[in-house]
Amino acid sequence: MSDPDRPAAVEVHHPQPIPMHVPTAPIVPAQPHTVPAVASVVLPDGRVVTGYAIEPAKPEPVTHKLAVSRTAVNVALGGVGFLAVCGGLLLLTTFITALTALVTQLITLAAIVFGGWIAVQVFSASSHKGGNTFNIRKAVFKRNHFNG
Repeated sequence: MSDPDRPAAVEVHHPQPIPMHVPTAPIVPAQPHTVPAVASVVLPDGRVVTGYAIEPAKPEPVTHKLAVSRTAVNVALGGVGFLAVCGGLLLLTTFITALTALVTQLITLAAIVFGGWIAVQVFSASSHKGGNTFNIRKAVFKRNHFNG
């Protein structure tokens, strides 16, 4: 029987090197700050395990997976571009319509001004004093004879 006041026996296992037929590399002295620390762990059953502390392996960083596929993003961007082009085409047709109205108004204005100038030239000729004036009197034609 075991006495509860008495500590449990501790078994210590010393590692034994495994003989290998590998050529040995030259030993490089390690710097003091690079030697890992020795850690001892007491297991719940009372055994003590001693060894070098090893940093846990860091998992590879997980690449962020897009919530939306690249194809869907490209289609959406294409739709936005198409809408921008349609807006530009709408502005272009509006510009062409306005330009057509402007040209029509300029042609109408030129016709009115040129027509008015011609009318002034025609109607001002009778009041112009610089030409010859002929007065035609009442003439009587009798049996193909002119009596004037």
